[in-house]
Amino acid sequence: RILVSSDNHLGVWEKDEIRKHDSFAAFDEVLQQALEMNVDLVLLGGDLFHENKPSRSTLVRTIDIIKKYCFCDKPVRFQIL
Repeated sequence: RILVSSDNHLGVWEKDEIRKHDSFAAFDEVLQQALEMNVDLVLLGGDLFHENKPSRSTLVRTIDIIKKYCFCDKPVRFQIL
């Protein structure tokens, strides 16, 4: 199973007090769905960040979300055909 996500635009509203968490919550939900659906691969199709040089806080929040779902005890298995 492959889950495809694109145009996440993390950090898009980081200066907006009301919406600054929205893009991160959506990305967290994507990875949560991947975990629940037991996908083999998450393919990020483009525009992970809104800016070409994301802020430090955007990078840290993104890394935290990825670590939460990707660095776990589940073995990584693949076969080269």
